[in-house]
Amino acid sequence: MSLRIAIAGLAGTYPFGGMFWHYLQYLLGLQRLGHDVLYIEDTGKWCYDPIAKTFVEDGSKNAAFLARELAILDESLSDRWFFRDVTGKTYGRPWHDVVEFCRSADLLLHISAGHWMREENFTNAKVILIDTDPLYTQAGLLTGSPAEVAARVAWWQEHHDVFFSFGENIGATDCKVPCESFDWIPTRQPIVLDCFDRAAVPVTERRPVLTTVASWEPKEKGPIVNGVAYTGKSSEFERYMDLPSHSPLPLELALSGSAPVERLQECGWIVRDGYEVSHNPWVYRDYLAHSFGEWSIAKNAYVASQSGWFSCRTASYLALGVPVILQDTGFSKTIPTGEGLLTFTTTAQAAEAIEKLKTNPQRHAKAAREIAQAYFDSDKVLTNLIEKAGG
Repeated sequence: MSLRIAIAGLAGTYPFGGMFWHYLQYLLGLQRLGHDVLYIEDTGKWCYDPIAKTFVEDGSKNAAFLARELAILDESLSDRWFFRDVTGKTYGRPWHDVVEFCRSADLLLHISAGHWMREENFTNAKVILIDTDPLYTQAGLLTGSPAEVAARVAWWQEHHDVFFSFGENIGATDCKVPCESFDWIPTRQPIVLDCFDRAAVPVTERRPVLTTVASWEPKEKGPIVNGVAYTGKSSEFERYMDLPSHSPLPLELALSGSAPVERLQECGWIVRDGYEVSHNPWVYRDYLAHSFGEWSIAKNAYVASQSGWFSCRTASYLALGVPVILQDTGFSKTIPTGEGLLTFTTTAQAAEAIEKLKTNPQRHAKAAREIAQAYFDSDKVLTNLIEKAGG
């Protein structure tokens, strides 16, 4: 059955290649399933300017990024978007069309909880929240006085009908993500596979380097849950700072944020500017495709809570047939590991996984693509999402 679905995300607010693929694959994937779709970005927040490395009021460049890249992704999506900056200026589909679309919509996917919940957007649609930042989202809901928490929880319950999370392990006994007041349903990043098929690079033509694209540390303070303070990536990275001296392959980090570049380089890491390799979706995809594999850690909040979080970036590597060596956050309970996707919790395990990949890259590349097909195919992920939401 064809549905009318609005998708609210942050791809224009943060105009990076990885963010574009993260949010816009929902739009494209749902359209490929035969649904009538519209992308909406109306956050009430300032937009990020990656050149100036600061937030700005004027969203014209961010809107131009959305318009340009969506048209390249699929021409039929050229008029399937709306963007409003903090000054109130709108871009893309006229606002009255957006209101009419939402009034007759069956579903609204509220991804990352960044949308301004204007009442005219939610007349009839069943609203599905997709939490892409497990533990951060739940801790934020539970921060404050009992009265503040109760009011916030009540508001979320009033404005959303179904709650999904990228926490694959959420609700399990070993998962420390609080689940009070909400029935969180695990979900994962949808990948429109043919978008990555066309960019895949033969193993023999890839750079003999393991890469990743990451922010060094989020600007916001880490979540505090039951008196435990959690942090971002930097604290986890400290545990693996000397990995290059144990690795049989070079390790390259494309970083944004205030990373200790000189110290990283002294320890043997190759460091590149994150925006250089992610200033549009195609440069980003090409960077991933030419990598021998990905090596990456996760935020301490994801690891220590055993949330089961799995990166949309890593799913893109897999879709390109690029093997991944990833710090386990608990996702190994639901996604197979050992070939194509290897996990580690210590430096020794990370070095061993790199050696395995180097020894048989073709086998691991094949397995990586098979994992993407089995677990991240947008047809499967989005159909499952709609079915579990009762759409």
